Amino acid sequence: MLRRATNHLRKLSPPLISRPPKTLVDSPDRFARRVTGSASSPSLSIWRRKKEMGKEGLMVAKELKRLHSNPVRFDRFIKSHVSRLLKSDLVAVLAEFQRQDLVSLSMTLYDLVRKEIWYRPDMFFYRDMLMMLARNKKVDEAKRVWEDLKREEVLFDQHTFGDIMRAFLDGGLPSEAMDIYDEMRQSPDPPLSLPYRVILKGLIPYPELREKVKDDFLELFPDMVVYDPPEDLFEDQEWRRESEED
Repeated sequence: MLRRATNHLRKLSPPLISRPPKTLVDSPDRFARRVTGSASSPSLSIWRRKKEMGKEGLMVAKELKRLHSNPVRFDRFIKSHVSRLLKSDLVAVLAEFQRQDLVSLSMTLYDLVRKEIWYRPDMFFYRDMLMMLARNKKVDEAKRVWEDLKREEVLFDQHTFGDIMRAFLDGGLPSEAMDIYDEMRQSPDPPLSLPYRVILKGLIPYPELREKVKDDFLELFPDMVVYDPPEDLFEDQEWRRESEED
């Protein structure tokens, strides 16, 4: 009788050390994949977050602009102040220089960021640099940035390819835009129709290049239709481009 009562109490009492449910336990491989996947999520990119400068960042941005014409004092200030900036301030200062189209200062901070211990290759970091350089028709700088991202094996998604190519087209750099298009065609990322439509719209001033991309688009998406603007619009765009070149 006593033994039966003891066994009954054991069943009712929870164990002092319980094993977690299997659903809460990850294998090392599964945990690593989950963490890696989260870390690479675009939503976690520091370059996509709202960039607000602190007081020190504002002071540094102002001084860099003031000292830019004095190389000696400029370099001294970078070593004494810029190198001590918090990550968030450094990112915000670079974003502000990009917004103001300050190419030389942006390139200086671009080089500094890539030397920081916290730096990781990032698609949005390179996207912002390339689009700023495209707006300002800085071909040599854009080529250098592109070489850097290729060395770091940064891969753009299709939408980002479309945005960057459109920036180069809007900046009047069709040759460079088509170089990026060739990279886009070789990308392992599956093609999407929307980036192609963005590119086709940007190619309206360049009818011959547009026909090439249009042929690729119809081959990739045979069930879709491409809107072609009236021929006189092509002629008007061609006339404007020739006038600008003259």
